[in-house]
Amino acid sequence: MSPPPAVPPAPPPAIPLARRAAAEFLGTAALVAVVVGSGVQASELTSDIGVQLLANSLATVFGLGVLILLFGPVSGAHFNPVVTLADWWTGRRGAAGVTTQEAAAYVPAQVLGAIGGAVLANAMFGLALVDPSAHDRSAGHLVGGEVVATAGLVLLVFGLARTDRLRYAPAAVSAYIGAAYWFTSSTSFANPAVTVGRAFSDSFAGIEPASVPGFVAAQCVGGAVGLALVAVVFGGRPRERTAA
Repeated sequence: MSPPPAVPPAPPPAIPLARRAAAEFLGTAALVAVVVGSGVQASELTSDIGVQLLANSLATVFGLGVLILLFGPVSGAHFNPVVTLADWWTGRRGAAGVTTQEAAAYVPAQVLGAIGGAVLANAMFGLALVDPSAHDRSAGHLVGGEVVATAGLVLLVFGLARTDRLRYAPAAVSAYIGAAYWFTSSTSFANPAVTVGRAFSDSFAGIEPASVPGFVAAQCVGGAVGLALVAVVFGGRPRERTAA
């Protein structure tokens, strides 16, 4: 008597959008708390700008890697409107990507999370909860640095997706951001939500509110450049949803 046919395992249940948006909110908040908090701490411990940048970049590398590892299985761990919108754009063109509804939930969650993370960092160090930055970053070469930083990030994330290697995103993305702190003139914000959040802290990691629009515009341009580079280098379509 032949054995009964094997029953295929049921697919995992879809994660509700509210939970995924919550993961994007918490992940982005934690990321900005790491960036701003480590910047404040570094400024209090040393007056050497190079050491401050080293401390800030190392904290960001470790923090970002952990956050992608933690929240990636829930929401994809975008923490970045440029990544979310680039993923949505690939979906519009027939590839796997977030839907319009998902993007509409993710982006506000990321921006609000970034602001919350900055407020939290200010509170932890006894600063005013909302302390607008006076750090002018409006120079043209800094804006150009943001184009490069964001293009490289999008190329990395979607290049990993095209080659089915998103499992390496926690290490690869955090390593790229750590390197970009040093090789770009802007110290690689590469993220509109994080840029907005950092405007709420007058610290080493802050950015003057008047400089925010220029950085965000540059990041959007960089995202488009990054997607164009993905098409040139990798072609084809992503094999799965983005995680980074």
